[in-house]
Amino acid sequence: MGVRMECAMPETSMQGMKMKIWIDADACPRVIKEIVFRASERLELPVCLVANSIMEKHHSRLITSVVVAEGFDAADDYIAEHASSSDLVITADIPLAARIVEKGAVGLDPRGERYTEENVMERLSIRDMMQELRGAGMIQGGPGPFSSTDRRRFASSLDSLLTRMIRGRR
Repeated sequence: MGVRMECAMPETSMQGMKMKIWIDADACPRVIKEIVFRASERLELPVCLVANSIMEKHHSRLITSVVVAEGFDAADDYIAEHASSSDLVITADIPLAARIVEKGAVGLDPRGERYTEENVMERLSIRDMMQELRGAGMIQGGPGPFSSTDRRRFASSLDSLLTRMIRGRR
């Protein structure tokens, strides 16, 4: 059983909304976490990392961690349960993204693509189809390696998305 610590952090109030950034931390690239941490400090936004393994300590009052029990989708379930409609969730997990979008929160892929009502179900269908093809041995592998272009795209997307959310637009 994992250690569970609540994301007891200051919530940032912007035009009447309370906002947090959630990171599905198990598979999130370190460079993406660092970009989010810098944005958190610059904008005074709280960040909560959720994973099923112990993470390194952070020295910011704005960054907290939750370690959930090991198990399929435990971190996803925690995020989906605790994220609110004013929050931003960073995840590469498409089923979690679908749950987040359905809840009214904003989802962002670590490669900089925003999950929306218009695209998340299509992405979920493609994911399922690719899983079936891999299971049948018809294709191999997954997404390509994370690149500097992905990092730049994410940083740009995060910056513009946070600016819009702070101004009360989505």
